[in-house]
Amino acid sequence: MFGSDSRKDAKRAKEESVLTQELGALCESIRCAHQEFKQGRNDDSRCMRNEVVNAHRVMRTIAALLLGMSVLTGIASADSRRDDADRHRDRQREAVLDRRYNHDHYYPARGYAVRQLPAGHYATRYRGSPYYFHGGVWYRPYGPRFVVVAPPIGIGIAALPPFYTTVWFGGVPYYYADNTYYVWRPQQRVYEVTEPPGGEASATTVAPNSQDLFIYPKNGQTDAQQATDRYECHDWARQQTGFDPTQPSGGVDESQTAGKRADYQRAQTACLEARGYTVR
Repeated sequence: MFGSDSRKDAKRAKEESVLTQELGALCESIRCAHQEFKQGRNDDSRCMRNEVVNAHRVMRTIAALLLGMSVLTGIASADSRRDDADRHRDRQREAVLDRRYNHDHYYPARGYAVRQLPAGHYATRYRGSPYYFHGGVWYRPYGPRFVVVAPPIGIGIAALPPFYTTVWFGGVPYYYADNTYYVWRPQQRVYEVTEPPGGEASATTVAPNSQDLFIYPKNGQTDAQQATDRYECHDWARQQTGFDPTQPSGGVDESQTAGKRADYQRAQTACLEARGYTVR
């Protein structure tokens, strides 16, 4: 590639040198013709003939130069388009489509490295190590670059990425993006990375009525507030009863499942009613 560019530059320099010489000859012919004209010798003079010949040569050289420049511009444009296409194919190879729960969003593959973090990234530390977050993707520094990684369980972010999917497990909302699950921790006011909940076969992206409970926000609570209240009441009911509907069999012995589920629902109902909901 570099040898080809050098040959093109040498050819262009030679053509420019020829054009300079021919322009000089044309100027000399014009000067000579002007002298002959002043002396009254302008009929079929030698200088006039040379002027015409040199003018034709100059025009041919200029046309050749313009053609060469057009060809070079076309080649450069084609090279640029090829480079853009190659970069696009590289990005496609580096990206992975996350189809789980119909999430349908592309993310860079784990292990992919970048020289510079995206603008507007979120920086945090976890157990002394720096992490960076942007658009659902987690990065860690590795030498002069930043590598896409799986986030550690327990790390938190202040806001969810623009593209996420709410997935319900046992009436509890989880937030999913790039093969990572988040839960809202109201005490810390963060969305925390958590282990994938059990019972994935029962997962749904449609908000349930909390395990056969109908919940109506009497005070006009927003969707975000309802999600927070649901989670906090779920967490409180889980602590009170030892029953966790996000786990297989509620995390208790199968012989206790029915009774513990009823205790859990009563505890959750009491919590939600105290927060301004009608629960049936």
